Amino acid sequence: MIRKRNSVPLLIAMVALLLALPGCQKGEQASQPPPPVHKAKANPSVPPVQKQLSSAALSPGVSARLVFANRKDPFRPYLQAKVEKGSVAKSRPASLLPILSYAVGQFRVTGIIAGLRENKALVVDPAGKGYVVTVGMNIGSNNGVITKIGPSFIEISEKFKDDAGKTKKRLVKLSLTKKQ
Repeated sequence: MIRKRNSVPLLIAMVALLLALPGCQKGEQASQPPPPVHKAKANPSVPPVQKQLSSAALSPGVSARLVFANRKDPFRPYLQAKVEKGSVAKSRPASLLPILSYAVGQFRVTGIIAGLRENKALVVDPAGKGYVVTVGMNIGSNNGVITKIGPSFIEISEKFKDDAGKTKKRLVKLSLTKKQ
């Protein structure tokens, strides 16, 4: 059996060599690029300006700085509460919590829990709902604050306005109900 050699790659290499030979002649010199043409400058005292790299052209008289004076601040809340100068800083609606809607005298103390760090008390409102309270909590409709919880009583400090319009302070003492 006789194997024929594949002569196609050999033929391609020979054609490429023949095409490259006429380009290499000694008598020809490589062409030199034409010398750069300098434009005549209109004002020789002005230094040359760097070529603009951006395709965005600025309008004459417009600076590149952004002006945010007439823009809305995105971090301000959409709705703002209006505060009047004559209003009390700690005004709260009576319907916020039921413990704040009754008078202090209407509450009953049904239990006191003596703890290591602080005492707690169980207070029941006229509707029968119970609340566990500690010192410093608000109670009652007249902005009462629990000042002391003793072994058998709760002391509440209230600020109220009398008939003349003067603000007065009153201490109310609610004692633990006795078992029958």
